[in-house]
Amino acid sequence: MRVGLTGGIGSGKTEVARVFAALGAQVIDADVLAREAVAPGSDGFAAVARRWPQAVRDGTLDRAALAAIVFNDPAEREALNAIVHPRVRARAAELERSTSNERVVVHVVPLLFEGDYWKACDATVVVTAPKELRIARVQARDGLSRDEIERRMEAQIDPAEASRRATFTLENDADLATLESRSRAVWASLAARDSRPPERNAR
Repeated sequence: MRVGLTGGIGSGKTEVARVFAALGAQVIDADVLAREAVAPGSDGFAAVARRWPQAVRDGTLDRAALAAIVFNDPAEREALNAIVHPRVRARAAELERSTSNERVVVHVVPLLFEGDYWKACDATVVVTAPKELRIARVQARDGLSRDEIERRMEAQIDPAEASRRATFTLENDADLATLESRSRAVWASLAARDSRPPERNAR
């Protein structure tokens, strides 16, 4: 069973992924694969260096400099996505093929509904949280300014629209214990869907 897990910056999808992993899921995180796709020495890194030489320092990618470019220009962001996304999809498919058919595979994809990957999923889960709480979390975690965070939020789907399209919505507006409890409840629902006959397990 393939599950797409998404949520805007600061929503808490990484915590939900950890709960799902502890419950037995094979978690494939697109953000992790994206970092691998542009690691020094990779063809992805070479492509980024050719397009944005100003974002390379001493043979490594200056992620802050690259983010400042792509989150201020939609065309530049699309150019970066064109480099990163195909490599991420290929690696994710490779990892999925290597896992047991009996496991639930959870793909953590920040831009799940912005693209078409959600169509390949048996179920989708979106993690949401109040905007101000999300901003506070990201400021504490990454030290970004409010303007930087809001620009990144604007590049993502509206949470209300994501919730409308998702199979399940997880509201992360309390503590971690509450989020874990809610995540376990969604996991139980996913397991119930996975146990149905194929014709009843469609979206």
